[in-house]
Amino acid sequence: MEGQGEDVRLGANKYRERQPIGTAAQTQDAKDYKEPPASPLYETGELSSWSFYRAGIAEFVATFLFLYITVLTVMGVVKSPTKCKTVGIQGIAWAFGGMIFALVYCTAGISGGHINPAVTFGLLLARKLSLIRAVFYMIMQCLGAICGAAVVKGFEKSQYETLGGGANTVNTGYSKSSGLGAEIVGTFVLVYTVFSATDAKRNARDSHVPVIKKLQFNSLPSITFPSKILIAFLSLNLNEYQILAPLPIGFAVFLVHLATIPVTGTGINPARSLGAALIYNKEQAWNDHWIFWVGPFIGAALAALYHQIVIRAIPFKSK
Repeated sequence: MEGQGEDVRLGANKYRERQPIGTAAQTQDAKDYKEPPASPLYETGELSSWSFYRAGIAEFVATFLFLYITVLTVMGVVKSPTKCKTVGIQGIAWAFGGMIFALVYCTAGISGGHINPAVTFGLLLARKLSLIRAVFYMIMQCLGAICGAAVVKGFEKSQYETLGGGANTVNTGYSKSSGLGAEIVGTFVLVYTVFSATDAKRNARDSHVPVIKKLQFNSLPSITFPSKILIAFLSLNLNEYQILAPLPIGFAVFLVHLATIPVTGTGINPARSLGAALIYNKEQAWNDHWIFWVGPFIGAALAALYHQIVIRAIPFKSK
């Protein structure tokens, strides 16, 4: 068949059908990826490095911008008597997911683009960063979230109190256990996507998959313009065959918000929940606040364990 030779050269024959599976496949000598070494638990030398503080500042600014845009969006929807006159739940979900996509893209090369203490906690459990850096990131994320919500309150001081300030609460009709479960599962989806999108082995496998280099939009007349933009993002690559990691992360945030906004308003980010609750500072914002810390941290821990032990089987690899 015409073009079959090119497919073979691009990798169709590189991973044979009878390739070993499980840990046997992962312990082969010929690897097309390099496993990054585990970070030490304590790395005091980081404290004397400017890159350490620069990364913390990047996390602060990113979380500040994240809260500013998203809380304003939430309040704009709440303010309207009918959701039909606003962007609605879908618009809120796009605001959260789109901001994560943009901010992870901007800060990934500086701090890793966590913007979420739960993500930082999951990566800490997987030994992707040191304990000192993880604690520093979490502090800067929480400070950025508080400042972002405070700026929103400064802009809309008269309406901030009556509109709820974007604070997370378990909505009427749902129990605390339902809210906790929604936060656990939602954070699991996010952190699992982070692990998969940034996995060295996944990037190596994706590098053998042919991608569209040039899109001929004229040949897609039935597809709407937003869909064409999404396809364009999907075909982007930083290297010729490298998939853009922030896109699936942002899309995961978008989908989780669509599912859990009716339940908890969607936290899955303790810094986001803390910043909104602290600036709003009403009793209803604190009644269920523990859910938005315990749930995300449990979900992040489960995602880290699932990816490292089940998917990658790292503890079972031969040394």
